[in-house]
This record gives sequence, structure tokens and C-alpha cells, in this order.
Amino acid sequence: MRRRDFLHLTVCGAAAGSTLFLPRFTRAAVDASATGQGRFDVVIAGGGLGGVAAALSALRSGLKVLMTEETDWIGGQLTQQGVPPDEHEWIESYGSTRWYRELRRDIREYYRRYYPLTEEARARWNLNPGSGGVSRLCHEPRVCLAVLESWLAPFIATRRLSLLLEHQVVAADIEHDQVRGVTVRSLRSGAKREVEAAYFIDATELGDLLPLTKTEFVTGCEGRAATGERHMPEKADPANQQAFTVCFAMDYVPDSDNTIEKPKEYNFWRDYVPPLTPPWSGKLLDLGSSHPHHLKPRRFAFDPTGATKSDQPNLWRYRRIASKDNFQIGTYAGDITLVNWPQNDYLLGNLIGVSDDDRLAHIARAKQLSLSLLYWLQTEAPRSDGKTGWRELRLRGDVLGTEDGLAKYPYIREARRIQAVTTIVEQDCGVEARALAIGQAESDVIAKAYPDSVGIGSYRIDLHPTTTGDNYIDFASLPFQIPLGSLVPVRVENLIPACKNIGTTHVTNGGYRLHPVEWNIGESAGLLIAFAKSRNTTPRAVHASVELRSAFQERLRAQGVEIQWPKGPF
Repeated sequence: MRRRDFLHLTVCGAAAGSTLFLPRFTRAAVDASATGQGRFDVVIAGGGLGGVAAALSALRSGLKVLMTEETDWIGGQLTQQGVPPDEHEWIESYGSTRWYRELRRDIREYYRRYYPLTEEARARWNLNPGSGGVSRLCHEPRVCLAVLESWLAPFIATRRLSLLLEHQVVAADIEHDQVRGVTVRSLRSGAKREVEAAYFIDATELGDLLPLTKTEFVTGCEGRAATGERHMPEKADPANQQAFTVCFAMDYVPDSDNTIEKPKEYNFWRDYVPPLTPPWSGKLLDLGSSHPHHLKPRRFAFDPTGATKSDQPNLWRYRRIASKDNFQIGTYAGDITLVNWPQNDYLLGNLIGVSDDDRLAHIARAKQLSLSLLYWLQTEAPRSDGKTGWRELRLRGDVLGTEDGLAKYPYIREARRIQAVTTIVEQDCGVEARALAIGQAESDVIAKAYPDSVGIGSYRIDLHPTTTGDNYIDFASLPFQIPLGSLVPVRVENLIPACKNIGTTHVTNGGYRLHPVEWNIGESAGLLIAFAKSRNTTPRAVHASVELRSAFQERLRAQGVEIQWPKGPF
């Protein structure tokens, strides 16, 4: 074994406080566990939040699972993409599955067990290691990775789970409306293997299994005439997709010079003005942007020292994942912040609907944008003291497990979406549209109640600028439900989506794409397959039958999946 770092493991079903210590599994060890495993109950493509949640719910239901992951880290948004959780205001008490709350609890407990916290920070029940503004739990990606790996470890050890890191599904064997098997390829060696299963789950970040399996899907913007949504752009355009972002981490080390080499595309990005309608606030590399709510220009504060007081939002604190004040003196040289800002949203092209060469070229240019943003911050960013640049900013690739200093995988906001039995539209959950649809005052309205609900979530409809020139689309939404019909394709029988590829629209995807909702979708997808197999039926039949659907919802509740919001204040 190449590494001997150890993980804390709370054993499922063991008495409270029972712990084991297991070695971190490496790619070679995990690959070996998949050899000679035969037919699986379910194959999951993608080891992001939805994929891991689907795997865990299927495994805990007694199924045999194979899961692939393109990178060498599971965890998706929270780990390989480096994005602290975007969550609603009630997340500490309601509005997620029990296991998502357990994940948040174990992340905090990992810090309490292994990190030299101050006594004050250790005593906080709602510990926020980074004291970031975007979330009540801004934390380092490696901590979430350690927790998720510890949850999967016993299933790998008992050969119930075969986890293929740095692997990708590249082909599928289809017969009529069924997927019979897939071909999986190692991204290191190029070796391929064929895998058969009863069910398949697409938990990839881009919905890559959908075209391979000929599952009907949509991309980009459907157009207002097709959905009737008030905020949908008028013209249908499959290429009208939200920007993606290559995130990075940086810290601030006083009295140091960490200026990186000037990026090769720096001059381009320094002068780049996003060609958006309504217009952007100015240059992309600037301490300003369009305000998402009303699109007027807004300014940000930026001061990694904390000395400048300002009423403007401080970018340094927004996604800060380690605040040195929460740790004993000397633990950190300075705070660490995660950069996922308007300034490094990439607008020059998409990752779906393009050739492989174009996709790789766009990722490379997005990396240049992020490095250019860092270089601009180090050398040209205006300061309140009249100086320019913060050479003390240091790129922290070690935080994200990479040599180039950037996240392992782009942060994806919009993927291919299945054509589903139920498509969630703005009229179901947008405050203004829902009020108009049912003729009630906005103050009294609630989101559409789906009789087939398999989970809940809440977030503003938040669409970032798009590659075809739309500025932000951002408006208030209502605490919503996840309908089972949005997980059931219109035709294919044994493939289920497990993340942002469910039956939403270009607009409603903006509220259903965030961390706790993706986890809920994945967990319910795994439980749906387990339930269908236990009843010798299909997901489509579960959706169509009131009796089966009710029984499945009871199973969800028993597993701690909340399927409706309580009345009144939460």
C-alpha cells in the first residue's frame, strides 16, 4: 500500500462510539476488488454526490454495486470540484435526508477528532471550519473525501462494492428499451472491461450515460413556447448552457511572495468583457459583476488580511474553507479560501454537444482563466490602501490533490437532462409563477405538491451567465419536492438519473442542482432500484401504481428521506 494515512470509520449498525481505522484505498487496490465480480445488481456511472448516495442506499439495501469515477476522488462537488455546500437556511434541522445530515455531522466530528481546533470552536455544535459565508459548513475537500471513503470501505472490503477510480463508461449494449451492459475503460491504461447489470444509474456530471444508452434527453434551453416558463429565454437553443468553473484554493501568507508565472492567456483574460445581455458590469477580471437579482453593477470587497471594513460582500470570506481563528495558533499560516466566483465562470464554450477535442480545449482555457484571475489578484487587483496586488496569495493545489493547483474536475452547473415522465417547470416552484398559476398571493403560495414525492429541497432559481450570452437568471423559489416521475425516463426501463440530469428544465435546474438535493436524488434512486427488485417490478411500474408508490414512499420515510415540507415556519 502506497499510503498509510488512516480514516476514522463509524461502523453502520454498530453501537454508538464504535470505531475502526481503515487504510485509505488506492486506485490499484480498488480496481483489484472489481476483478471477477460477475453480474451486478446496479452499475453506477459517476462517483459524485449523487453517485455515492445511490451506491450507499443500494448497498445498505443488500444490492451488489459497481461504481465508476473519472477522477481518483469520489465526492463530486464537495471534493474533486472543490465547492463548499450551497444549502438552504433550514439545513441543520430539516430539508435533507438523514444520511446527508449524517455526512455533515461526520465532517464536523472529523475536525473535532483530528484537527487542533480552539476550545471555543470545538465546543460549537454547528462548527463551521472556514467560517465562510456561503454555507454553515465550509470545509476542506479532503475531509469530506475521508468521511465518504470511510462509509464505503466496509462494502469494498466485503466485495459488495466494486469501485473503479479513473474509469469511464464508453459504450453500452442495448436491446429494445433495456440496457444490458456497458463497457468501462481505464483512463490510465486504456484497458476495457464489459459489465452486465439489472439496472444502471447515470450519476455523471454531464449525463454521459444518456447518449450512450440512447436515452432521450435535452440540453440547454427549451424555449418559452415549450415550457411556458416566465424566465425561460424565448428562443430554444441546445447550446445555451450555464458557464462552468475550474475552481482553485489559495491562502494568504504574510510577508511572502508567491506570485505565479504569468499565464499564457493572461493578456486575453485581463481585457475580456463578457458579451452578455443585459450587459455585464465591465471587465471579467475586476472586483465587480452584475448583481444576480437585478443585473445592475455591484462591487466586491477583497482583503485577505481582514483589516479593511466594508459593507460590500467580501470575496475572501465568501467560500473560505479554513479560518485560522478556528484553530490553535500556528496551525495555519493563513486562511484558505476556495475561488468559485463570477470572475472565473467560463463562457466561451460548452462541455456537452461538442467534440472531445473542443471539450478538452475549453477545460484548458477555463484553467487559464482561473490562473489568470489568481495572477491578477497577485499583481493588479486594486487595494484600499492605494496599492495593487496581493503577492502573498499562494495557490494551494495540495488542498485539491493536484499538481497544477486547480480542481480535479470542472464545477458543472448544467448537464444533459432526461426526457422524463414528469418535467419540473417554473410554474411548480417559482414564487411569482406559482402564485399566478394557482391564483394566490405570493405570500400564501406553496410549491406544487407531487403525490409521488421522493424528497425535498430548497434553493433560489440560480442560473449563471450562459455561453450564448444570457446574463444571470436568478429569482425566488419555494421549498420544493422531487417527484418520482422526474427520475423515470419516458422510454428506457432500467436506467435512472441520480444528479442534475433528472427531468428539470433549463430554468428549474437552477434550483435542483445543489448539494443536498443532488444527494437526495441519488439516495432515492438507489432505494428505488432496491425497492423495484424486491417487488419484482420496475421503476416505471412503481410510479404508475398508487399502491406501489405509497409502499415505496413508506420505505423512503423509514430510511430517513423527507418527502414533504412541514407546514408553517421550519
